[in-house]
Amino acid sequence: MMSDQEKNEKYLSILKQIQQDDLSSATSTLNVNSRVLIIDGLNYFIRAFSASPAVNDDGIHIGGIIGFLKSLRFTLASIKPTRCIIVFDGKGSAKNRRKIYPHYKNKRKVRHRFNRNATLATTAQTEDKAIKMQLSRLVNYLEQLPLTLISIDGLEADDIIAYIVSNYLVNSQTIIASSDRDFYQLIDDRVTVWSPAKKKEYKVNNVLEEFGIPPHNFLTYKILEGDKSDNIPGIRGAGLKTIKKFIEPITTAESFDIKELLAFANSSKSKIKLIKHIRENFVLLKRNYLLMQLQNVDISNHKKLYIQEAVEKKMSQLVKYKFLTMFIQDKLWSHIPDMDSWIVEFIRLDRFRGLQNGNK
Repeated sequence: MMSDQEKNEKYLSILKQIQQDDLSSATSTLNVNSRVLIIDGLNYFIRAFSASPAVNDDGIHIGGIIGFLKSLRFTLASIKPTRCIIVFDGKGSAKNRRKIYPHYKNKRKVRHRFNRNATLATTAQTEDKAIKMQLSRLVNYLEQLPLTLISIDGLEADDIIAYIVSNYLVNSQTIIASSDRDFYQLIDDRVTVWSPAKKKEYKVNNVLEEFGIPPHNFLTYKILEGDKSDNIPGIRGAGLKTIKKFIEPITTAESFDIKELLAFANSSKSKIKLIKHIRENFVLLKRNYLLMQLQNVDISNHKKLYIQEAVEKKMSQLVKYKFLTMFIQDKLWSHIPDMDSWIVEFIRLDRFRGLQNGNK
């Protein structure tokens, strides 16, 4: 008969084995791509540059840099991803869409909301110079963190992100971080969108509750309404309320794409102006579809390989001393005084980096 000590040792041995088995099982299923945060880099930067009046101890505006870093850290803390990919527009990224519509993004400009303590010149030339300087320096900071940075000449960040989400990380839970609502068309059970402005994660039900239109029909809504931020005009009189009132199928659970929209308008006997304008503007609707759709992006095969290589490339390692050296050189300490606490989220990401194995 076993003594109490022998029984305790036996039970402890069994418990230890169970714990080891559980740990082994968890490790075997854990992957660096399990929960991926993909950030629309320029979208985040422009928001920070235009909204933040932050200056360093020399009085130089550094709102784009510090605003981006703070927003990045907040997003990581809110989402808790296993990996973070930041995508920037490449050189000449708007060229392909401007072939379709020459005025695409032509009227874009930064809207300042600086307070009276900020001393940033507002001429277009000075602003452009400041943007380029801060963006270049920001990339230097990001290269010292455990992130994947992607920028490919001739491609917009939207297209790169959409390709990664729809064709590459197909088994990953993916969160797209951007204030660009074009990404709502990609939302499904696996893909969500984080709004940095509202600090809210949009899932299927959130889009439906806020707009009354499900994500799979969101592209059709955007084609009709247009996009002022990208200088893309829509159908005259096509606001959200009017669209939902007179084009009821767009609010349903069924797919309602551009072809079905045109069929609906052509078969309707309604004398409502919106329906009439839809019938008369087939070319505009087709153009908007080509400009806005992200479900089947037009990317050449060799650039698809560039994207794949960038995603599979070993993630950068956290190099804290280099990050801190630049931080001190740029005199940013007054904006992030507790660096040890701030960098915790990046230490966590750095641990996941060791699990990267190149698998999809």
